[in-house]
Amino acid sequence: MTGRMLRLDNRLIGWIAAGLCGLMLDACSNPVALEGNLPPPDVVQQIKPGSTDKETVTRLLGSPSTVAAFDNDTWYYISQKTKEVAFFKPETVDQHVLAVTFDKDGVVQDVKTLGMSARNELTPVQRTTPAPGKELTFFEQLIGNFGRFNNQSSSGPGYNPGQ
Repeated sequence: MTGRMLRLDNRLIGWIAAGLCGLMLDACSNPVALEGNLPPPDVVQQIKPGSTDKETVTRLLGSPSTVAAFDNDTWYYISQKTKEVAFFKPETVDQHVLAVTFDKDGVVQDVKTLGMSARNELTPVQRTTPAPGKELTFFEQLIGNFGRFNNQSSSGPGYNPGQ
């Protein structure tokens, strides 16, 4: 009887070990995050340049992800898929931008869909603007306040505001 119980325990341990290995492998998968607002193509086809107005676009697509910085007549609906591995910077796997341009009367002038190929990488400028004034060395900053303060507080003994 103990031999049979030992065999069952070994089988049970094997199943538990296999389950734990499966859970560990599943935890190592790279999740893909979908962010943004990209409307379905059949809804986008309902927008007709020259006849659809801003109110109808808002009803069909919702509010835009962003509006052009210097022109309130261009709306952008942005969607992207990102993949993150451990603690590294997320990598953009796919990106779509729907740009809806309106004329001065609020009627759709143009509708464009842009993908990953239209994407531009921007590199920020690393220069800094110096602040006016004296540049202090580390040592000057470290000991600059030495002796500048006295031990008597303004509300302690010996304080006389009339002097």
